[in-house]
Amino acid sequence: MIPPLGYALEREVFAMGGIKQKIDSIAVKTLISYLDSDPENNIPRILQWLRHFDKDSPYNSMYEQISKYLEDPSNNWNIFMKTIYSNSRIEPRVRKRLFGNFALNAGFLGKRQRSAVSEAEGCNVPWAILLDPTSACNLRCIGCWAAQYGQQFSLDYDLLDRIVRQGKEMGTFVYLFTGGEPLLRKDDIIKLCSSHGDCIFSAFTNGTLLDEPFADKILEVGNFVPAISIEGFEEETDMRRGKGTYRAVLRAMDILRERRLPFGFSSCYHRKNTSVIGSEQFFDEMMDRGCLFGWLFTYMPVGRDAVPELMATAEQREFMYRRVREFRRTKPIFTLDFWNDGDYVEGCIAGGRCYLHINAAGDVEPCAFIHYADSNIKEKSLLEALKSPLFMEYRKKQPFSRNYFRPCPLLDNPGCLSYIVHASGASSTEFSAPEDVDTLTSKCTRAAMAWEPVARRLAEEKLQGIPETAETAAGKEKNL
Repeated sequence: MIPPLGYALEREVFAMGGIKQKIDSIAVKTLISYLDSDPENNIPRILQWLRHFDKDSPYNSMYEQISKYLEDPSNNWNIFMKTIYSNSRIEPRVRKRLFGNFALNAGFLGKRQRSAVSEAEGCNVPWAILLDPTSACNLRCIGCWAAQYGQQFSLDYDLLDRIVRQGKEMGTFVYLFTGGEPLLRKDDIIKLCSSHGDCIFSAFTNGTLLDEPFADKILEVGNFVPAISIEGFEEETDMRRGKGTYRAVLRAMDILRERRLPFGFSSCYHRKNTSVIGSEQFFDEMMDRGCLFGWLFTYMPVGRDAVPELMATAEQREFMYRRVREFRRTKPIFTLDFWNDGDYVEGCIAGGRCYLHINAAGDVEPCAFIHYADSNIKEKSLLEALKSPLFMEYRKKQPFSRNYFRPCPLLDNPGCLSYIVHASGASSTEFSAPEDVDTLTSKCTRAAMAWEPVARRLAEEKLQGIPETAETAAGKEKNL
């Protein structure tokens, strides 16, 4: 039996004819108010109502799983939700805006818009768009392609605004900034957040430019969530990013936490820091600092100054796979591993399937790590770029492997990216030193061959229902 939500909310739900048809602003506000009044009891009720009105949604199994978690007071995800709804942790006005934008605009409403456009146009439509407002950066991190770009490229505000408007027309309400260092464009980012209050904005930032005045502006707009890059503790972070960077990162986190703003960390694990990034000590430190989420990436040898020797070994990648999944069960922090979560999202999410990347020169790329394009946003609309040969080849080939533990066309499936680039006629978008796709692919072949038997074993374990424990990898931690 569906539990009552209260007369006011029921009236709004029935008035809008169910979630499948339309959720208007009044219903959204009513839902959020109901949630805020008693989150511990009302979150499970709302989930049941969403299941009831959204029976045909692909989210239905997710509702069921989340409901089971929330029935257990000791469950890690139950604790995490209580943290989110603690007024001492997140400023209530910010939480309300983010919940509405994420769950309803980017979720239910956006999902139906994206599905409708995708079906009508025969192309992928992304859940999120990654944008580079500038190619400039105030750091010179070892092995980062952005270090070579310099100051010469940027997307002006009008173009950024146009991209967001075009995206919203297709149902895309999430925009992530990278670069370069996106906070070199603080004023324009805040202006975008203010102009598009129905969207969620985030930035992968080195944190060194995040000061008190900017944090106050984040608090004002309420729809910007930073992801601060960190490579481990002080030794590991400063090794790649420069002396003093770690201390600057901690200061940025302090500034955000003091204002009860949500934020998270972003870490690139590689051969020299994997044991640290995957350690319980590091995750506990990030939670103690106030991080609510963590984005995890593996090092990719992209760009002229890439260092292939930094690539994580197959053993290190498996270690991170098991470690992250163990922490998901034991620690109240949301984590996402960009490569190792391929089994959750059925392979590669790039090419507009879930996201795409637009660099500072306007090139529309399938992925932040795939620097090839056949369209430029200054010359084409977003929809035209999604229907370009490059993105259509991506769509045809996804998933790139029947084993979702090998999701990437570059890192995991030798020859796959080369085929797509050659078939579509795409060109390298590297600003200073264009890179032949076959040369790039060759850098990853050895890693792909080493990972293939591990990926096969992980797939077999999942098929057999073997628990995803960290025990195997934890035993090897000392040798990483």
